[in-house]
Amino acid sequence: MKILGVIPARYASTRFPAKPLADIDGKSMIQRVYLQALKSKKLSDVVVATDHKEIFDHVKSFQGAVVMTSEFHISGTDRCFEALTKHSDSFDYVINIQGDEPFIAPEQIDLLASLLDGNTQLATLAKKIDAEDQLFNPNVVKVIFNKNQEAIYFSRSTIPYLRNFDQAKWLQTGTIYKHIGMYAYRTDVLEKITQLEASTLERAESLEQLRWLENGFPIKVAETKIETIGIDTPEDLSKAVEYLKK
Repeated sequence: MKILGVIPARYASTRFPAKPLADIDGKSMIQRVYLQALKSKKLSDVVVATDHKEIFDHVKSFQGAVVMTSEFHISGTDRCFEALTKHSDSFDYVINIQGDEPFIAPEQIDLLASLLDGNTQLATLAKKIDAEDQLFNPNVVKVIFNKNQEAIYFSRSTIPYLRNFDQAKWLQTGTIYKHIGMYAYRTDVLEKITQLEASTLERAESLEQLRWLENGFPIKVAETKIETIGIDTPEDLSKAVEYLKK
C-alpha cells in the first residue's frame, strides 16, 4: 500500500494564531510533527499542507516537503484532499496527521496504517481514558465502536452513559474511549467525503466524522495505549515544553 502522510497546518486559529510556528525548545511545532511522521515505517511520503506563506517558507527552511493549499478549507480533511491532488505520485491511502501534536508517536501512525488493506474505507484511533479531567471535558471527543472495531458514534459528551453507577466512579467501573484525531482515508473515499454537505449530527457536535457515519461510510477503529498531547492554547504550549524537559 502506498500511503501519503499529510500534516495540515493552518495559520489562523481563534485561540492560538500562528500555532504551527510556535517554538518548542528550539524547534517549531510543525517541524516536530514533521520529524515524528518521518519516523513512520509505513508512510511512503510526508508533506505539510498549509494556507500561509510564512509556514510554507518555514517548512522549506528545514528541508521539509510542503504544498500551498486554499485558505478557504473548512477542515483538515479538505486540505488533505487538495494536497493529494497536487502530489506528483498516486497513493492508495492518505493519513491525516494532526499538526498540533508535536510528540505524535510514529508507532501510532503505523498502527493506523496496519488497518489499511484496500477494503478499509476510513480509519482512526482511540485510547481508553484513564484521567478524570478528560472524562467530562467536551474538548476530549469520545467514541464507541462495535465488535468489528467500527465506530458507532463520536461525541463531546461522555459515552456510554453509565446509568447505574455514580459518576465519581465511572473511571473505575466503565471503559470509556477518547478519540485520537488522526484519520486514514482510502483515496477514492477521501474524494467522496469532501463533496458531502454538512450533516445534522455534525452541526450538533461540531465533529466532521459524524458526516461520514451519517452518509454510511464505515470507520475502522484501532486502540492505542499511547497518550497524545494536543496543543490548542498558549497554556498547552507551556505544558508541552515542561513535558519535553522531563
